[in-house]
Parts: sequence; C-alpha cells; structure tokens
Amino acid sequence: MTDQTLTPAEIADFHCLAGIVVPASTRYKVPGADDDAIFADILNSLERDTDPVRVALALLRTHAGGSFAALSPARRAEVAAKLRADGGTPVAVLTRNVLLCYYRDPRVMVSLGLEARPPFPKGHVVDQGDWSLLDPVRARPPFWRPAPR
Repeated sequence: MTDQTLTPAEIADFHCLAGIVVPASTRYKVPGADDDAIFADILNSLERDTDPVRVALALLRTHAGGSFAALSPARRAEVAAKLRADGGTPVAVLTRNVLLCYYRDPRVMVSLGLEARPPFPKGHVVDQGDWSLLDPVRARPPFWRPAPR
C-alpha cells in the first residue's frame, strides 16, 4: 500500500502548478485552480492517482532544478511549459485531477451558466434518439461464448 498523502514540498509545488494549469480570470470572475477551496478539493480527491501525481511532481522538480514554488512567476511558466511538452501519463493524470475538481466548483459552474448542483437526483432531460440505429447490432449473430449452465 502506498502513502496517500503528498509532502509539504510536493503540495507547495502542486499548488503553484495548479494556478498555471487553470489561472484565475477577472474577465469571467472565476478563481484559478490554486484557489484554497478548489485546491483542497484536488488534494482530497487524488486517492488512486496520488502515485502518478507524485511522479509528475518529481519531474516538475527536476525541470525546476529544485523547488518549483520557489521560482519566479516567469520561470515557473517556462518550467510548466517544459513539463507540458514532455507530457506523459503522470502529467495527464495530474492535469485531469486539476480540471475535474476545478469544473465542479460552484463558482465555476455558475460562471458557465450551469446550476451549481450534481446532475442527480434532480437529473437532466435527455432527448430521445433514433433507436433504429441499433438494428444492425441487434441483427448481428452472437460473437461471444455462452456461459456454462
């Protein structure tokens, strides 16, 4: 089992990087992903993604030559661009976690013209589609092996 918490240095670097991934916007009146509430949600939601995020943060630290949080804003932007260019699964996992938590923040939802609520139990209306599109699939002979009885 892995340790599911980040170190204080990793958290500081991640906090700065989150603000670069999604910066605050005065135009749209939304916070950045480094907002305290959003970032707390990011940290609390990592769970199984902690290890890949840790790998991405280690790569970030390597590119920064030490603490990313200690760099000037201009240098942080350069290092973050290098991290993005190098990419890879760990960076994609880190970015996905930032975006998932950012877009469930009520302030962001309202700025997008959406209700700040989960989709259920109230639900959303989904238009009925053309069910006849499934006819070729229904007409296809089975391609699986029957389960033993």
